[in-house]
Amino acid sequence: MICAATVRDATGNVTQIADWSFTNCTGIDCKYGIQNSAQVMELMSIFGPLIYAGCFAASLSSALTTLVSSFKIFQALCRDKLYPGIYFFAKGYGKTDEPYRSYVLSVAVVIIFNLIARLDSIAPIITNFFMATYALINFSCVHASLQKSPAWRPAFKYYNPWLSLIGGVMCTVIMFFTSWWTALITFIIIILLCFYVKIRKPDANWGSSTQSQLYTTALDSAATLSITEEHIKTYRPQILVMTGAPNARPPLVHFANAITKKMSLLVIGHCIQELQTKRNRDYITKESIRWLAKHKIRGFYALADGFPMGQASRTLMANVGLGKLRPNLVLLGHKSDWQTCLPEERDEYFKVIQHAFDMHLAVGVLRVEGGLDYSHVIESLHQEEESKGAALNGSSGSLSTVTSDSVQAVSYQNLRTNLNVEEQNTTNGIGGLVSKKKPPQEYKYTSGESVPTCVIDNMLRFTTKQPKGTIDVWWLFDDGGLTVLIPYILTTRSQWSQCSMRVFFLANKKTDMASEQRRMAELLGKFRIEFSDVIMIPDVQKPAKKETMSDFNELIGKFVGDSDEEKGQVISEAELLALKDKTNRHLRIRELLLEHSGQASMIVMTLPVPTVGTVSAPLYLAWLETLTKDLPPFLLVRGSQSSVLTFYS
Repeated sequence: MICAATVRDATGNVTQIADWSFTNCTGIDCKYGIQNSAQVMELMSIFGPLIYAGCFAASLSSALTTLVSSFKIFQALCRDKLYPGIYFFAKGYGKTDEPYRSYVLSVAVVIIFNLIARLDSIAPIITNFFMATYALINFSCVHASLQKSPAWRPAFKYYNPWLSLIGGVMCTVIMFFTSWWTALITFIIIILLCFYVKIRKPDANWGSSTQSQLYTTALDSAATLSITEEHIKTYRPQILVMTGAPNARPPLVHFANAITKKMSLLVIGHCIQELQTKRNRDYITKESIRWLAKHKIRGFYALADGFPMGQASRTLMANVGLGKLRPNLVLLGHKSDWQTCLPEERDEYFKVIQHAFDMHLAVGVLRVEGGLDYSHVIESLHQEEESKGAALNGSSGSLSTVTSDSVQAVSYQNLRTNLNVEEQNTTNGIGGLVSKKKPPQEYKYTSGESVPTCVIDNMLRFTTKQPKGTIDVWWLFDDGGLTVLIPYILTTRSQWSQCSMRVFFLANKKTDMASEQRRMAELLGKFRIEFSDVIMIPDVQKPAKKETMSDFNELIGKFVGDSDEEKGQVISEAELLALKDKTNRHLRIRELLLEHSGQASMIVMTLPVPTVGTVSAPLYLAWLETLTKDLPPFLLVRGSQSSVLTFYS
């Protein structure tokens, strides 16, 4: 109303009203008009002193609001350590936790601005700061309403998200009408503050509407994906890695992460034989998720307790996932103690593989030199454990874990919860933007003895750059192409970028070797799989050498028997005779592996299928032992017979 009834500049000479020249301020210092006179509101009001009373009341209410709430808000901001150099003001005093330090800071700021002695100079930017605050509050209300969170229950009777949106837009427009350059400065400051908080990632949980948005976005995407028909072009290896506690087998977790990183689903499967209390389950889950986050592994954690490993793993395979976000590949560690473990443990491990095939899932078995189980190794930076963490450790001493390649329980008393590399604390001052130099990472056994370097290298082998070499792919059977796809994905990772693929095929006796090799090379080209060489392997049915056969017989010697009571736990003569050709084939392939792939960076081979009722657990594990023993890192993988490679013609 004032703007509509008042001119911008005026001379104040009433005699100029007749010719309308009172707005001509050329060469004249105009003291009137809305731009020049601070008494416009008083002049237009019915009762001038009422304007002064209103200004006094507004100033008093703003001061009281600031006194009551702003200091507490600033104190909370300091306690969250969102910005460097402000934690000093987080300290409270007395029973009411009064932020006296914030009071002193505010008084100092007010005095500094009062010393300017010309409040009109800072009025535009102060006004824009207030307008920006109101705009952000309105937009936050709109955002919270759009997410439809049950926790968003505004008490204002006449609240409407459209009114909030209009209010936010009006505040933004007023900012630019007031002073466009201070509006730009305000927006730049807000963007920089938000960007700093985003990259700093403070350890604070506010329950903001952005968290609700994450939920609704994920829910909508999962629902849409569940009704989308699957296509070979959209196939992704979604892995359920049966590793037990993730910190017990870092190589297995890191290898699975190398395949799925920023591309597909990774679920850490943990089976515990003993039934756990809710407290223990929550604690194990929390620590496992914390370990994954600290090691920058984007994956989920799933726990099954109260069942033997075979049944628990089947439960995970059947129930883990949501809609199309469901594992299609089960990854295990090789059971290195299969010869010495209890028969029940060996049988449970064997059942995991059988259950996966029964459920039409792909299966992978990884073996590396030195094994995969490093639960006896801890990482330590010589930091004092938090009292809360120590108390939780003490309360979890009765927990035990059943791992993927060993059903033997490993006490949680021997596992430190901080099996991760803690980031160095930064200072709270301005220098806190730069982290302190990290000391060399030191690994120790639970006994306190230092871990040899070779053990550390084996434990971290899949997190470091692999030297120049080859990934040898032995594609023995048509499993849909997964045996070729997995190593191809690995070559696209930075750790394996210096490794090229060599693909081995079994030659068909009825065809010419050269033409068969050209045909397979053309096939890989149509699949758009980059490779350095294609090698045809003849004479795979040739009898194995006596030395190889002798080693195998020695390997299975203690398991050969004819006891009906131990069916499935012993290898009968009838079974050996019925599977003689398959056994010879595996022995022959071992000889070829030693001949061609002994120096490879990694070997990927098609996994033999454990036919139910045909092969026993000891014989099947003996096959795997024979194929993978004394060789580079070895992945046995078998697809579910569903095509995973698109054909380009």
